[in-house]
Amino acid sequence: MILRELVGDAAHVCGPATTLVEAAQAMSAAGHGSLGVVEGTHLVGLLTERDIVRAVAGGIDPTTTTVSAVMSAEPDVFSPENDVWEAAEWLAEAGYRHLPVIEDGLLLGIVSVRDLLVAIVADEE
Repeated sequence: MILRELVGDAAHVCGPATTLVEAAQAMSAAGHGSLGVVEGTHLVGLLTERDIVRAVAGGIDPTTTTVSAVMSAEPDVFSPENDVWEAAEWLAEAGYRHLPVIEDGLLLGIVSVRDLLVAIVADEE
């Protein structure tokens, strides 16, 4: 199975000026643990639940702090043609839990560790 099969119809994204509270609300509403941070159609960062937790634990104000202050800028990305096993190995080695999938400069979606686990288990059945 390839990553293309795991990305949905549209990536969940926000802009760099989005506050952490707004981003957390968007993640909660979508049931996702991350958001792609885009300017126009260009991925400039990745915001995860962990980023928000670390920021709040560090004492920042989530109502005024923007995602650009805490996101992972220019995250590593994968092609939609990459195999799920290859992506899972990379995530295990890198220690990340979310993987942006990019094609022709456009964010197709973000694959999570859970997405990969479900795909690998289904592939083995």
